Amino acid sequence: MINLDDELAQDYLAECSEHLTAIETELLAIEKSGDEAVQEKLSRVIRSVHSIKGGSSCFDLPKIGELAHQMEMAAGAIRSRKTVPSRDLVRVLLNATDRLHDLIEDPGASNQADIAETTIALAGLGEEQAAEEKCDVAAPVEAPVEPAGEQAARRLRVLLVEDDFTSRLVLQIFLSRYGECHVATNGKEAVEAFRSALERGQSYQLICMDIMMPEMDGREAVRQVRAMEEARGILSTAGAKIIMTTAVDDVKDVARCFNDLCDGYLIKPIDLAQLLSQMKSYQLVD
Repeated sequence: MINLDDELAQDYLAECSEHLTAIETELLAIEKSGDEAVQEKLSRVIRSVHSIKGGSSCFDLPKIGELAHQMEMAAGAIRSRKTVPSRDLVRVLLNATDRLHDLIEDPGASNQADIAETTIALAGLGEEQAAEEKCDVAAPVEAPVEPAGEQAARRLRVLLVEDDFTSRLVLQIFLSRYGECHVATNGKEAVEAFRSALERGQSYQLICMDIMMPEMDGREAVRQVRAMEEARGILSTAGAKIIMTTAVDDVKDVARCFNDLCDGYLIKPIDLAQLLSQMKSYQLVD
């Protein structure tokens, strides 16, 4: 973790303040006028809170990360309705924005802050959306039961992007235990592999992306992957989970990767137990 007095931490907190100002502007516009561009505005809100959430992991600020995560999920639930949200729903997000701003203003005390009331209100938005979707379904359709072996083989599709042979081999052997693992050796190959999978309707659930690579670096590859998802109406909350992998000297680059909507990071040499822990946190494996 990076000390809060570090220049990078200060840059992160300053960026958070800018993100929150932008979020408030977008939400107030939606609340005031029911803007026709509500979907685009909510998408920008989601991107901003995702950046705040991701960066928090670099600086040991779990409460900030938790609140930003709940905001991201709530905004995503509202956006999925494809209708202009009520003022009451927008007000919940605005109240959460104010609370998150308080935490950013005093990050040293944020981990002791009580955010339960705010997170419960945000979680309620997602539950309300789930209830509406349930009511819209006339009758459940049972999926055909597959043999256990087929379920296990299909449960995860992974794209491993790594130019170092040794790192690639270790990760490929490990990830292949949990499903189908494809390999790319640079960002350009990764983008093409992701595009092809998306077009076939076989998108990847997990991408492990090295940052420093030839042809195209990991950050640009992530940007292009997220752009392809967004073009198909797939929000980052429902898209592939992207874990950046990097040498310890490149941690500053990792912090910036969250602006490109990655989900996590690991320092090389990769601790496989930590990788598995992240996979479990994303509910990709049991």
